Amino acid sequence: MAIDAADKANILAEALPYIRQFAGKTIVIKYGGNAMTDDALKEGFAKDVVLLKLVGMNPVVVHGGGPQINDLLARVGKQGEFIQGMRVTDQETMDVVEMVLGGLVNKEIVSLINKHGGKAVGLTGKDGHFIRARKLFLKSDNEEEIDIGQVGEIEQIDPALVSLLDSQDFIPVVAPIGVGADGEAYNINADLVAGKLAETLKAEKLVLMTNTPGVLDKKGQLLTGLTAQRIDELFADGTISGGMLPKISSALDAAKNGVSAVHIIDGRVKHALLLEILTAAGVGTMIRA
Repeated sequence: MAIDAADKANILAEALPYIRQFAGKTIVIKYGGNAMTDDALKEGFAKDVVLLKLVGMNPVVVHGGGPQINDLLARVGKQGEFIQGMRVTDQETMDVVEMVLGGLVNKEIVSLINKHGGKAVGLTGKDGHFIRARKLFLKSDNEEEIDIGQVGEIEQIDPALVSLLDSQDFIPVVAPIGVGADGEAYNINADLVAGKLAETLKAEKLVLMTNTPGVLDKKGQLLTGLTAQRIDELFADGTISGGMLPKISSALDAAKNGVSAVHIIDGRVKHALLLEILTAAGVGTMIRA
């Protein structure tokens, strides 16, 4: 729908209170889903991130890359496998994960942001060893350990490198690869990295971009506002399951550990990031402790 210059000016004026409120604040954005694979949405995302930086916020991007990893695995004749929403990662798969996340996907995002006027810098947790990790073991229903390979859980995040980049007007773009005590690489769920990074940086907001409108109830209706107690109920009755488990768990932990608000938004909506941060309408589910 076409709008005239006066309407555009009014829209910009309406964003002013949000710009003022969040100026100087850190916004951690988990970037994934269709927003990473649709060309128009990729361009829109890059523009949104640059705009947030230009109006005084400190966006930090953490990205996934599941479809791209699956594509490359298929080319080498390997089938991706998931347990409890986590990718099973043997050595060959880890090599692919590092090539895709630390190379292809990371650099594409950096290039897009820079193309639209930002100053993005790509990182993995290996850079400065800023994401320390250890091997993750899942638990079966009977409490037995499940070994899923080179998949890590976060021991510690050192915020110094990301904070330094923020202070120099750079936009950090982080691939979710951690490093172990002996220098070994670990594949870490991007939602978990985004959540822990938001906690460590004392972020104002954590925004998780998905391929759904947000958290849905069993009837498929959007739940726009959730508390920690309500999320526990949704876990218990099976409403939240599968691939949403690590995403919602990360969101809940972040909300409980100092992040003012967590937003799970529909990345298929054009300019979803700006709609959520700079307008009253929003486009997803907001979680508070």
